[in-house]
Amino acid sequence: MLTSSASRNEPSKLRSGGAFQKSNSETDSIYTPQNASYSSVLQSSIRNLRPESNSRQRPFVIITPEHESQIQAAIYCSKKYGIQLKVRSGGHDYEGLSYISQTPFFIVDMRNLRSISIDTEKNTAWVQTGATLGELYYTIAEKSKTLAFTAGVCPTVGVGGHFSGGGYGMMSRKHGIAADHIIDAKLIDANGQIHDRESMGEDLFWAIRGGGGTSFGIVVAFKVKLIVIPETVTVFNVTRTLDQNATQIVHRWQYVADKIDENLLIRLFISSINSSNGKRTIGASFTSLYLGPVDDLLPIMQEKFPELGLVKEDCTEMPWIESTLFFAGFQGESLDVLLNRTQVSRSYFKGKSDYVKQPIPEYGLESIWKFLNQEDANRAGLQFSPYGGIIDDISESEIPFPHRSGNIFMIHYGVGWSQEENAESQRHIDWIRRLYNFMARYVSKSPRAAYFNYRDLDIGMNNIKGNTSYKQASVWGFKYFKNNFRRLVHIKNKVDPTNFFRNEQSVPPVSLW
Repeated sequence: MLTSSASRNEPSKLRSGGAFQKSNSETDSIYTPQNASYSSVLQSSIRNLRPESNSRQRPFVIITPEHESQIQAAIYCSKKYGIQLKVRSGGHDYEGLSYISQTPFFIVDMRNLRSISIDTEKNTAWVQTGATLGELYYTIAEKSKTLAFTAGVCPTVGVGGHFSGGGYGMMSRKHGIAADHIIDAKLIDANGQIHDRESMGEDLFWAIRGGGGTSFGIVVAFKVKLIVIPETVTVFNVTRTLDQNATQIVHRWQYVADKIDENLLIRLFISSINSSNGKRTIGASFTSLYLGPVDDLLPIMQEKFPELGLVKEDCTEMPWIESTLFFAGFQGESLDVLLNRTQVSRSYFKGKSDYVKQPIPEYGLESIWKFLNQEDANRAGLQFSPYGGIIDDISESEIPFPHRSGNIFMIHYGVGWSQEENAESQRHIDWIRRLYNFMARYVSKSPRAAYFNYRDLDIGMNNIKGNTSYKQASVWGFKYFKNNFRRLVHIKNKVDPTNFFRNEQSVPPVSLW
């Protein structure tokens, strides 16, 4: 168990893990820099190397609790020794806020708390927050062919961050986002007390469903309502280039994507690619999930979006669980790949997001193509994720996630580079910032909205101690949460007034105004 043998006046003991003494066995729950497995445990959940490469600090200790009592002890130690506590589930946070800090810190890594319990009679599941989406999907499919859950496409994303920040996915137009389906939770607060929905109260329960759980406590598990799906779904991925009228088809997509049958979600991936003749062009890939058979899909496409020219040969029918492999790039592989948590990234990445309320004109799209051609082929890309459907029917204030009616689609901007190219990282970051600045004329305003799960430290400022002031936080707070940010601040003030749970973009209490 965690010991408390160090004191504030013994920094050397802290550096050697004295406050968290344990042996070096790989089966241990505590890893210090002296452990042989420390680096591999730290790196195993890092999906973006950029934040760590810029960090001046490494965690004093990594704790991988197997019991709630160990989390409670970690909170106690954090307070006693004045070392910041960070919580990590899948490590996909874009800015690395779960595994880097500007001040001394340690990590509570939830990887061992990943049990999943499915109730097929009530269509519910309890999911511990260290589980990945792949593990959740796999476990649901083991129990039922007609139950599923609406969440993201990357199987190594951790449930903890994804659910508590929103959770958009390929079924969101029909079934909403992951946070819309949370019906209970188990949370440990700053005093080490364990709560469920009843004991935490409806305000706190509201906050952790889209407002980011790590601002308010450590969520150990979520109870979610599963969705009922047909046994057969249909997928397709069709790419069009400029000489195949990609610009015109993308332009038309904007008038269709949020209004088409809610059982159909057509996501769009756009990048600069090398064509078959070796010349650069723009590739627009229309990637879709339809909750039903292909013979029902084709008439919808022919009526609503004939410009794409979809034919039956482009489509594949499959069970829903196999579609999760399709969208993750694992088509044809065993379902066991969904259980793989060890896809260690060796790449560097910067991402940003926007919301679009009016279609971008063709000349605007052509300007975007020029930006994409400034980067090497397949290095940078945009995702257009359509809204509409049930998303429009839910109030902006139902949960903290506010991006509802009026949004046609969300834009995700991304650029990546290799370890060998990291010396030129600033060039790539400058590129995506220029594109983002250019896009201001085409996206939402007052505020210019952003998606919390695509965290972006370019929005607003953070101070050196990680204690975000209200003035600083309001810049990004209103972009991520719109008017829901005010309620989040007041809930934070009530449940964590000392700002124990904090990071560079955490919700501040009123005391920091």
